[in-house]
Amino acid sequence: MKTPGVYIQELDAFGNAVVPVPTAVPAFIGYTAQTSFNGKNLVKKAVKITSLADFLSVYGNEPPQVKFDVSMDLDPAKFITLLTAFSEASNAFGTATNDVAVKTTAKQEADTAVEEAEEDKKSGLQPAADTAQTDLDTANKTLTTANETKVKTLALVNRTMTLNDNFKAWFDALKPLQTTLVGALSANPQVKATITAAQTPVTTALAPDDLATVKTTYNETATKADFSFGGYAYTLTRSTVNYRMYGSMKFFYENGGGECYVMSIGGYDPTEKNLSDTTDFLAAIKLLEKEMEPTMLVIPDLIEITPTPNAYSLQGEMINHCATMMNRVALLDIPGGFSEPPTGETSVDTFRNNVSGTLAKNNSYAAAYYPWLHTTVYQSSNISYLNFTNNNATYGDISSMLTEEFTDKDGKLDDEYKKVISAFSKDLQNNPPQTPLEQADAALNNLSKSYQLIKAKILSKLNLMAPSAAMAGIYTMVDNNIGVWQAPANVVMQSVEKPAIKIDNQTQEDLNKPLSGKSVCAIRAFKGEGNLVWGARTLDGNSNDWRYINVRRTLIFIEQSVKEAAKAYVFAPNDASTWVNVQSMISNFLIGVWKQGGLVGPKPADAFSVSVGLGVTMSNDDIQNGIMRVSVKVAVSHPAEFIEITFQQQQQKP
Repeated sequence: MKTPGVYIQELDAFGNAVVPVPTAVPAFIGYTAQTSFNGKNLVKKAVKITSLADFLSVYGNEPPQVKFDVSMDLDPAKFITLLTAFSEASNAFGTATNDVAVKTTAKQEADTAVEEAEEDKKSGLQPAADTAQTDLDTANKTLTTANETKVKTLALVNRTMTLNDNFKAWFDALKPLQTTLVGALSANPQVKATITAAQTPVTTALAPDDLATVKTTYNETATKADFSFGGYAYTLTRSTVNYRMYGSMKFFYENGGGECYVMSIGGYDPTEKNLSDTTDFLAAIKLLEKEMEPTMLVIPDLIEITPTPNAYSLQGEMINHCATMMNRVALLDIPGGFSEPPTGETSVDTFRNNVSGTLAKNNSYAAAYYPWLHTTVYQSSNISYLNFTNNNATYGDISSMLTEEFTDKDGKLDDEYKKVISAFSKDLQNNPPQTPLEQADAALNNLSKSYQLIKAKILSKLNLMAPSAAMAGIYTMVDNNIGVWQAPANVVMQSVEKPAIKIDNQTQEDLNKPLSGKSVCAIRAFKGEGNLVWGARTLDGNSNDWRYINVRRTLIFIEQSVKEAAKAYVFAPNDASTWVNVQSMISNFLIGVWKQGGLVGPKPADAFSVSVGLGVTMSNDDIQNGIMRVSVKVAVSHPAEFIEITFQQQQQKP
């Protein structure tokens, strides 16, 4: 001070503060409709997204056009009905033929008797001849009716063979029936070339043993079919990759999602049936090491990877990445977790046998959820003729299906439907249809029950989704409303109709507490309560330290928040003044966490402790080497996973 006067000096009274880091910022890796935006390439670039509208604007507003092959087969019930009806019609025709032969003989004998009788006896014999003629006329009418029934039934068999090639194969497989039916069916040009047995008329009805053979042989076909309608079993087989990013982002935001990162590894390939190469996924995970903000890692397309060992290997890399970064967790799906075999290894067993971090302790940085879910993410408006594989087989079966549905009992196809059905003819790729597919699709949505059922089944298949994306949204919602220390469980999942597999208490015992320690969090349906997340364990379920996902994430939150704040003291004097400031800074932050319920204890001293200083956490050697050691102990809130209520009777008190 060189000039007389009053000088003001400001002193810091409170030191630096710890700013809480975000806890709910998932990073999604996968394929997207668009791979560029405003002229910039987005492939393998982590882009921050703030809303679903933002995602659709950047990566495309159109869902992937997942295509399906459609095939139709006779179901066993119709097959048996067809053959039984044909056999009965043939029997009736044979009986009527024999009856006409008998009546013809009787008429001939009566006429001969009249001619040979004397004139005075004619009047007595003529009534018998007239009766014989009446009987013959009646028999001929019966024969005509039986023949018409047989012809109509044979026409139905013929049309069935035309519509369904498997009918011939099924017929050939039924050796007991082939012997009796071959004669009448050999007249059909569809089978004449393949059947060379003798022309034997059908004279006996189908035996019970034959019907049992049919049921045994073809019941499996109906069981594997997606649905049955009008006597036919329909099977839908996916022919292209079901790219999951679009639906998963909708699922994420419908369950409370907020800010997130999206990393596209490429666009859709309309010719690819399955994903197999994980190189791009691994490269994307490596690039995420440069992004410090994400706190969760989700790969929706992982469940499309085949063979599944590649998917399991990728999940192991997700776990190792999160353990290395120490600031995020991996949310894992169970490949194939939508159906289970009656016996043998389940999808959860296979997952546990194949998925793990390099070190066992790495598993605490991951949580797996099971089973898959039937959702309402996709709507009926998202399904159209574009979801059918563009080949002759699929369009041919659809055309046959529609022809069968719109053909009346006399075998006539209504003219109003011919133009609509022609759009799905077998030579679609060679001859442009008379009716544009868009118009035919709209018309059939209103006219055809079978067409509606097929599209409903496609919608159902697309809405069968793995839960990881929704769980990322639930983590976000719980963190924002309560805090990261609250277990993300006992929460109703939105846009979910039901779990794909029903889980009861006994089933969940192995999921929650397996001998291997690799806990899998269950999603269960409870009557009157909805579909609830009913598990909160990490894959390190046997660890007393890291058993619960909220404990792991709370420690990540505290560690990363303190780490970022402590950077201000790097290169500061390693003396008592700095130690006090650091201790005060961390303690003030933990008091705030304790007040919000993140730490347990009746008073702050019971909830945490912060130690730093010479002779406390450091030696002279540490100080000489520029090391400041700070010890922080926290009592993190653990969920009340099991609640036991004891009831006991007591004596009445006076």
